[in-house]
Amino acid sequence: MARYLLSVHTAYSADQPTMDESEAQRTWQAITALEAEMAASDTLVLSGRLTGPDLAAVVRVSDGATMVTDGPFAETKELLGGFYVLDAPDLDAALGWASRVTAIIGAPIEVRPFAPEPGR
Repeated sequence: MARYLLSVHTAYSADQPTMDESEAQRTWQAITALEAEMAASDTLVLSGRLTGPDLAAVVRVSDGATMVTDGPFAETKELLGGFYVLDAPDLDAALGWASRVTAIIGAPIEVRPFAPEPGR
């Protein structure tokens, strides 16, 4: 098994359309069912949804001093909105799960394998 990160990229803007309550409920039920299927197949390691970029902080150390600034790290229209960590037999399996997630939520999913750890 290999480990993959599926990162959900979301556009944050004031003119972004929002879901009505019934749409949000249907999406939540579908994603919950898919995550239950991932868990039942011993694929899902961890998943999480993130708050908006207005609550983000960036920490840097420069010349021994720690600096904390507000906002996301990069100026961009799409930001990380959530993620999945999966154990999958291969890239094709991870891409299959990603295609099912994106079909439900309508946001792009980036799939990347974790780098091998030295000595393992």
